[in-house]
Amino acid sequence: MAGLSPMMVQYMETKKQYSDCILFYRLGDFYEMFFDDALTASKELEITLTGKECGLEERAPMCGVPYHAVDSYLSRLVQKGYKVAIAEQMEDPKLAKGLVKREVIRVVTPGTITSAQALDETKNNYLMGIVYLGDKMGISVADITTGDFLVTEVSSERSLFDEINKFSPAEIICNDAFSVSGISLDEIRNRYHFAMSCLDARFFQDEGCRKLLLEHFKVGSLEGLGLADYDCGVVAAGAVLQYLYETQKSTLDHLTTIIPYSTGNYMVLDSSTRRNLELLETMREKQKRGSLLWVLDKTRTAMGARLLRTWIEQPLIHREEILERQKAIEELNFNYISREELGEYLNPVYDLERLIGRISYKSANPRDLLAFRNSIAMVPYIRNLLNEFTCENLQKLKEDLDTLEDLHDLITRAIVEEPPITVREGGMIKDGFHEEADRLRNAKTEGKTWLAELEAKERDKTGIKSLKVKFNKVFGYYFEVTNSFKDLVPDYFIRKQTLTNAERYTTDELKNLEDVILGAEDKLFSLEYELFCQVRDKIGAEVVRIQRTARAIAEIDTYVSLSTVATRNNYVKPSINEKGNIQIRGGRHPVVEKMMRGDLFVANDTCLDNSRNRISIITGPNMAGKSTYMRQTALIVLMAQIGSFVPADQANIGICDRIFTRVGASDDLASGQSTFMVEMTEVANILRNATRNSLLILDEIGRGTSTFDGLSIAWAVVEHISNTRLLGAKTLFATHYHELTELEGIMSGVNNYCIAVKEQGDDIVFLRKIVKGGADKSYGIQVAKLAGVPESVISRAKELVEELSDADLTAKAREIAGISANVTSHKPVPKPDDVELSQLTLFDTVREDDIIEEIKGMELGNMTPIDALNTLYRLQTKLKNRWSANADQ
Repeated sequence: MAGLSPMMVQYMETKKQYSDCILFYRLGDFYEMFFDDALTASKELEITLTGKECGLEERAPMCGVPYHAVDSYLSRLVQKGYKVAIAEQMEDPKLAKGLVKREVIRVVTPGTITSAQALDETKNNYLMGIVYLGDKMGISVADITTGDFLVTEVSSERSLFDEINKFSPAEIICNDAFSVSGISLDEIRNRYHFAMSCLDARFFQDEGCRKLLLEHFKVGSLEGLGLADYDCGVVAAGAVLQYLYETQKSTLDHLTTIIPYSTGNYMVLDSSTRRNLELLETMREKQKRGSLLWVLDKTRTAMGARLLRTWIEQPLIHREEILERQKAIEELNFNYISREELGEYLNPVYDLERLIGRISYKSANPRDLLAFRNSIAMVPYIRNLLNEFTCENLQKLKEDLDTLEDLHDLITRAIVEEPPITVREGGMIKDGFHEEADRLRNAKTEGKTWLAELEAKERDKTGIKSLKVKFNKVFGYYFEVTNSFKDLVPDYFIRKQTLTNAERYTTDELKNLEDVILGAEDKLFSLEYELFCQVRDKIGAEVVRIQRTARAIAEIDTYVSLSTVATRNNYVKPSINEKGNIQIRGGRHPVVEKMMRGDLFVANDTCLDNSRNRISIITGPNMAGKSTYMRQTALIVLMAQIGSFVPADQANIGICDRIFTRVGASDDLASGQSTFMVEMTEVANILRNATRNSLLILDEIGRGTSTFDGLSIAWAVVEHISNTRLLGAKTLFATHYHELTELEGIMSGVNNYCIAVKEQGDDIVFLRKIVKGGADKSYGIQVAKLAGVPESVISRAKELVEELSDADLTAKAREIAGISANVTSHKPVPKPDDVELSQLTLFDTVREDDIIEEIKGMELGNMTPIDALNTLYRLQTKLKNRWSANADQ
């Protein structure tokens, strides 16, 4: 570093310590970057690249951003995956002797950014730590903006990716052993597009991690944290905490709890299922609109939105927990007025979790404190409303709500109603809060009176009518005289500045007055800042109370949202069983029915169990609604297991440990995999990881290869799933291989269903109704006609279809199944022309023909009101009994 200027030597020493970061180096009102950092930042931020004399032969490349706008530039760099170290001036340049002391006060990374404008308030911003220790992997995730901190352990690569998909972290840190475990870090980066780095071995020392966790959470043993059985998880959590300490350089007081969890406590959803079911965003546009979250999210707070997202990503598998959530939603449904009042009180509540995060970080400004005060002002009203409810969950939430009246009173007494954004320029503290502040404020106010009196006196004395006392930060207070009165300026006026149209002067009297006023102002600004910090620290000291209240509000908001959706959309409370029975009557797709305009959604039934109805082979033409039907079944099951009501007339849902989907086809060009390879990889994952308690959604397996290969694979997959010794999972299997319908009656638990279609000459009408039986035609040519394929092509296709009849293929399939060519193995398809749409149902044992006939024969005119009510109750009871009997089968 020979030849460098002293300031650049200081810069280079700091840069050496943070060589993997872009260094924002504070110089006056700017954060400057030099050398390679300047080249990178100027390109990424599209700002001007200049140069600076640094003692070398060539000027050092330099660029900079103003300190007051640093957040926006910082966010852009971090979103591109860079780490940024912020070096701040640690002393007042006016008071510094020699070089101003500078230190890095924080390192900002994708997983540790706290800027509100860089984050989606409805999503957590997780940092994930992964430690690989041979037979196990420890996983820990933390969101420093909300204080969430979780830890678990997994034993397989598949389980690891399930957790990555669940949390979608912004950044991953790992140990060196993970990088050589056979799992490609580059593949993870390319697939998920987030920052990933391996840390030094010192972050993953067993004893160091254990000691750090005990010190941070102030406990004597790991048992006190619930981590006694998480040896690998302790290392992951310790590494994450150490990383946060070293990058944030703060006490992290808002990380008050660490929650160990077992991956077996929630339904497992892999990346394909999340994508295919469009849980959080649509597959094509990647938009919230059109997803399940879009339908269910009527939350009023950012905290509630994040919690609802978590519930959707982690459905429950324990019946009692599901039922407790149902009770809360049901009670809110019955208390409509109170629910709407709760919503009104939730509306003004800001993001308390992230507000207390900023308060703990000491980055909250006065307006943040007012937002905090206005939010907690709603808590007493919310708590009072909860007295009207009796269910256990809502009562527990009421007890968790702390009204925080002491903090509300503190902020009300201390902070003015319209404070400035900055904290260094005064104007924050109310009159009467602090005696010394009031005295200095009065001196400042009186000073303005003194200035006005001096201005009037000099104007009369000199005869300069335009004379005015003005102020700026460079020259302080001065007299300004326009050029037309310049000749009247007396000798004791001392010139300070010449302008085009005026001159600026001072006098000894004005200078003395300036010293008094500015001295009082500087002292007041400094005192107000100290008082503000004291108020902020008092609030920060109550972080545990505030976080408990914030989490209770988030859960209340989530219940109110799910209740609102249930009543608006006519959802029903599903029964929950552990026998594996899935019985849905009149089920609807929650998203599609909301997206439809003008048309009514055609509801359908679903009947699956672990014995006679394990596999449903669904046939029918494209566009008829097979995929929609299968997805709706999966979504109804998932909604039931988050505790939500479901879009159906009636539902009895058996708890599923996993939902797997293989829907649609696309090439994975990035990894060089064809459509068929992607399909087979997903099928392999399903067959290896599903259990008998899983729900499988398989759409057109085998279509990406030749007809014979595809049919053979599809056939073998059905055989494997139907074999209870190998798998025996509940499955909806859509296919265009009509030969698979021969399996009904041959393999146990396999049943044929199809989409009802009405033929009108050469045209078809999709009835969107699932009926028993297999389709004998694909109607591909009719669908092509509907899609607008030219008539000449349609005509030629009709000629070719007769020549390319698949009779031989079907015969071979029947021969494999051991069926005589003269025997029909599956039930005939009902003729939609002869059957009313409203009468098509999968539940033949729950037909209401006798009830309908009874209603038709009633003489309503001769019934008294009490007779009518009794009759209605009797009929309702009869229907419920039939439904229950069928559900238990």
